Amino acid sequence: MSVRVQLKTLSEENAEWVARHLAMTSLLIDSDPQLAHLHAQAAVNRAGRLAIVHETVGITAYATGDFALALRELLTHRRLTGSNEQIPLIVDCERGMDRPKRGLDAARDVDRKSLSKGVRINLAIALSGARLDLGQPELALEELEIAELSPKGIIPQSIDLFRAYAECLAELGKENEKWIELANRAEKALSEQEDEQFELIEEIEIPEPYQPRQRDDRGRGERGDRKPGPRGDGRKTGGSPGPRGNDRRPSNRKPNPRGDDRRGGSRS
Repeated sequence: MSVRVQLKTLSEENAEWVARHLAMTSLLIDSDPQLAHLHAQAAVNRAGRLAIVHETVGITAYATGDFALALRELLTHRRLTGSNEQIPLIVDCERGMDRPKRGLDAARDVDRKSLSKGVRINLAIALSGARLDLGQPELALEELEIAELSPKGIIPQSIDLFRAYAECLAELGKENEKWIELANRAEKALSEQEDEQFELIEEIEIPEPYQPRQRDDRGRGERGDRKPGPRGDGRKTGGSPGPRGNDRRPSNRKPNPRGDDRRGGSRS
């Protein structure tokens, strides 16, 4: 509905063309991100004052690995709307340009309680990845210890959260097999059910939610082998546009022109 409202500010003919380009972007983002990006650019050329087209260009640029353009467009969308729904991608774009400290700063004042569950998970993964880039594995683990790190109320983003937590444990030389198994079971269960979220009965020790404290953000040096990939972790479990946590990008969701955390454009 919000997209329809924005399109109504255009002439009828132009609104139809922009809507067609946005629809093609959504259809192509998984299979052909380069072509999806061309459609997004065509939309912004026709309707540069609409927030939705800047968001779409940002998402497709992120999917193609153009982090500078993605950051510029996502910040424009944020300025126009005041929304923090794309903050995980903003953090990961800074990582992609070898600026993990700036990524941490970008999310410092964001009220995480106001974010949707999927975005909150994606942000934790992105911030964890930035901590690893700075050589701070202990803090990277703490970034992931949010309320959603639980077998209850599992959504698609939860799978990448479990895997990112397992990778951080491995980075610290700790046992992580239970979390890998939990991620695999959640992925299998998700593919077999139609509800938007579900629970796994699991005997596993869930960390207490992380309590913020004063931190020293000075890392031990950036790690060149940990850069965001060309896609986020969000469309399909196991690799797509979104923050990549440890060696995945920040979002565990499929990017779509609306920028929400739904998969396949039909779930919230």
